Amino acid sequence: MGRSPLQEFAMIRVLLVDDDQELTGLLSEYLEREGFEATAVHTGEEGEVQALSGQFSIVVLDVMLPRLSGIEVLRRIRARSQVPVVLLTARGDNIDRITGLELGADDYVPKPSSPGELVARLRAIMRRVQPAEQATTEVIKTGPLVLWPGKRQALWQGRELGVTSTEFSLLEELARSAGQVVSKQDLSLNALGCPLTRYDRRIDVHISSIRQKLGPRPDAKAWIQSVRGLGYLLIAE
Repeated sequence: MGRSPLQEFAMIRVLLVDDDQELTGLLSEYLEREGFEATAVHTGEEGEVQALSGQFSIVVLDVMLPRLSGIEVLRRIRARSQVPVVLLTARGDNIDRITGLELGADDYVPKPSSPGELVARLRAIMRRVQPAEQATTEVIKTGPLVLWPGKRQALWQGRELGVTSTEFSLLEELARSAGQVVSKQDLSLNALGCPLTRYDRRIDVHISSIRQKLGPRPDAKAWIQSVRGLGYLLIAE
């Protein structure tokens, strides 16, 4: 018998960083009913400290914070930690969304949105980052890339590759099909846990970040190739 969502996420601690105390109160109540543990703070400065404390499994971070913006908080978190971060962004504000993804956010949820949508995004991310109960010894090797999906560990050319949880999931999908084109829709479903929507640039921004971390091939081309109208391909050599 499978576990219920309550059982599956009972030990997940969520940090909410938003200056809207009424909203964080409502979200905290909803998250706790869904089996999460929720803690709310209301300034960017406190959010940074708590996010880097090692006490939280995932961070929900509002972009529009007073004094220290959510984007700057994200930048500071990523300088020291790969804790998963979901941004709360103004609906239609593509600049903040793209900037956040480029800085290493795992996903974003527009405001206002339903608590159910936020919970769905959190669960999708935590399923990816929690070590698998099975196959913890599985290894994926392609060219200079080695992945241990069960441990969420990546080596590139013999060195630890610092990637976010979402970047790891995308890289894993590409590595499992190295040398073959993987469609954006498959990448979105299998790595992000949601279908690709029109004008959604999440995949493209994450892939761009991964490319930068891998660096160029000896022939100066990218290790991850874009195949127009189809998807992406990780060169298998």
